[in-house]
Amino acid sequence: MVGAVAMVFPLLWSISTSLKLSRYLDYTRIELIPKPIAWYNYVRLFELEPVGLEFRNTMTIMVAAQFGSLVMCSLVAYAFACIPFPGRDFTFVVLLSTMMLPGVATLIPFFIMFDRLGWINTFLPLIVPRFLAHNPFYIFLMRQFLLGIPQDLMDAARIDGCSELGVWWRIVLPTSKPVLATVAIFTFQWIWNDFLHPLIYLGGDKNLWTLALGLASLEGMQDRTEDRTNYVMAYSVLMIIPMIIIFAFGQSYMIRGVTFSGIKG
Repeated sequence: MVGAVAMVFPLLWSISTSLKLSRYLDYTRIELIPKPIAWYNYVRLFELEPVGLEFRNTMTIMVAAQFGSLVMCSLVAYAFACIPFPGRDFTFVVLLSTMMLPGVATLIPFFIMFDRLGWINTFLPLIVPRFLAHNPFYIFLMRQFLLGIPQDLMDAARIDGCSELGVWWRIVLPTSKPVLATVAIFTFQWIWNDFLHPLIYLGGDKNLWTLALGLASLEGMQDRTEDRTNYVMAYSVLMIIPMIIIFAFGQSYMIRGVTFSGIKG
């Protein structure tokens, strides 16, 4: 209970601060019930920051990322788990070895490559790699789950005339709902909170900014005449709510997906 309170308190404080007027912000004492409750802060937030545009930009990247994570990564995982081909295990080990590289080590090479392609200040650097199954962790997670599906089930489908794509579509995907839900939640969390990559590739065009960049921009708009911490907290609450809803509805699938991915046979 003590741990739960410690984890929930920052969220409660954020909600409370988002409903306070600027002149009532007092950091010397804890007051979780604002007096008066200023619902207008959320209306004012949309006047200070183009939240609607930033939400649309974020969802544009999200759709491509979810497609790459659920469709493309599952195809690659299916090949590694269910289709024997020469060098399969070696190729899979090479794929997993890329997880050892820290993201900052590849940041500059990727930026140079995208800059030469003319993709800076466009969504392409954030969409194309994710669209092409760039995440080895998702592939690993799905492969481990697929290894637990009886091979006889897929062989029976092949005998009935199913192609490999048919087996993947008719047998593998319906059976893999827990791991697909897990990957979808992880992808949503990563894209929703990603700040570094949009800052690097989209920072030059404010019309392409995502929600994370908008929140950082609002924090930087603080001035001496008005404390805007309440608006920053209102923006933070708007970003937190979708994550809570997604996790609340998908936590059972996520737990099953992670648990079963470690069981073979």
